[in-house]
Amino acid sequence: MKVQFTETVLRDANQSLIATRLPFEDFEGILETMNKAGYYSLECWGGATFDSCLRYLNEDPWERLRKIRAKCPDVKLQMLLRGQNLLGYKHYPDDVVRMFVKKSIENGIDIIRIFDALNDVRNIQVAVDETLKNGAIASGAISYTKSPIHNLEAYVKLAKDMEAMGCQTICIKDMAGIMGPQEAYDTVKALKENVKVPIILHTHSTTGLGMLTLQKAVEAGCDVIDTAISCFSGGTSQAPTETMAYALKQEGYTIDLDMQVLKEINDFFKPVKAKFLKEGKLNPVVLSTDTDALNYQVPGGMLSNLVAQLTAQNRMDKFDEVLAETPRVRKDLGYPPLVTPMSQMVGVQAATNVLLGERYKSISKEVKAYIRGEYGKAPGEIDKDLQKKVLGDEKPITCRFADTLEPGFEKAKKEIGSKAHCDEDVLSYIAFPAQAEAFFDKRDEVKKNTFTYSIRKVEE
Repeated sequence: MKVQFTETVLRDANQSLIATRLPFEDFEGILETMNKAGYYSLECWGGATFDSCLRYLNEDPWERLRKIRAKCPDVKLQMLLRGQNLLGYKHYPDDVVRMFVKKSIENGIDIIRIFDALNDVRNIQVAVDETLKNGAIASGAISYTKSPIHNLEAYVKLAKDMEAMGCQTICIKDMAGIMGPQEAYDTVKALKENVKVPIILHTHSTTGLGMLTLQKAVEAGCDVIDTAISCFSGGTSQAPTETMAYALKQEGYTIDLDMQVLKEINDFFKPVKAKFLKEGKLNPVVLSTDTDALNYQVPGGMLSNLVAQLTAQNRMDKFDEVLAETPRVRKDLGYPPLVTPMSQMVGVQAATNVLLGERYKSISKEVKAYIRGEYGKAPGEIDKDLQKKVLGDEKPITCRFADTLEPGFEKAKKEIGSKAHCDEDVLSYIAFPAQAEAFFDKRDEVKKNTFTYSIRKVEE
């Protein structure tokens, strides 16, 4: 049996360990080597990379993707898309979703892994349809979680719905690393028996279960596993690529990865990791094993961001209290899976409850929107008192929320005007208006200064 690997260092591994602060210049030099390692795919875009490029790295995320594509012409490039949320934190109109998917593929993406934070399949159907229309691989992702209302039967139904929708692969997305080895075996086995498309497993090493879980998933027939090059593995990141490749190869599985090339890749990233450790951008907390996550189910990216936020406010003394409050907030909200954007919403609300010393004294606008039904159908029942506090006598939305939205692309194009140089710029503006506009202003200022300098040199 052949087992394939998706490498996550360019997206989820660095998102989980260093809050997606990896600039293009720090990995440009290894891309051509990564292209020939034998990976099934490189997860290199989507998730929080788009936001981080604009907000922190002063990079155009679309240009970053084109540069990666130019240096990696052979390996499939993969992105993570939050369904109707795209890469932002709210639902967007269908015309915007279709344009974003189309442009992502045009700029170099081969595989789009599409999920909905609530496992509401209505919220991935447009993105899946547009992915297929543009010739890329649509990978439906199940947001894996544990609760009184989540079970194997529900996951099998989700997988069947995704396959019927046209998804060419199904990914089990265990964002918090809480899936145990037996659960992995049982889930993969059940999916293999009920759907015909390849099965992928994405998990994290947060709780120390990562390698065991991947091992049992492969035994059950899992076709592709997500791993991270070893120096960016472990902790809240993924299991190490080289270790899993070595172990599975020893057991007789067919592995296409070139171990010597993997060593070159790891050697390249070692000083990158050392730099982030020295600068304090890689907190050792996220490198350790935390079995408490089996209770609070906080995913890697959420954990690293929570550490960063509390550190910035000099409130790390409240870290354990916030973690303890997280599952309570999750229960109140009907047990949503803790994946973006729900993980941020639940985490921020838990932190607010703790820091203000009173539960729901202040409720974020995003949580209010969720309770109104703007993110889809809650998996379970929302706490009645909390619902009453937010809605009063108003009834929650029950239809697909995107059906209530007016088309948005052309409106945004007129709004941003000449600051946007292309359709991709308009999409950046739609996703993150303030950050995109600030980036455009900086970009135009650089061009203006460069032009003025060139004129001056000619006149001299």
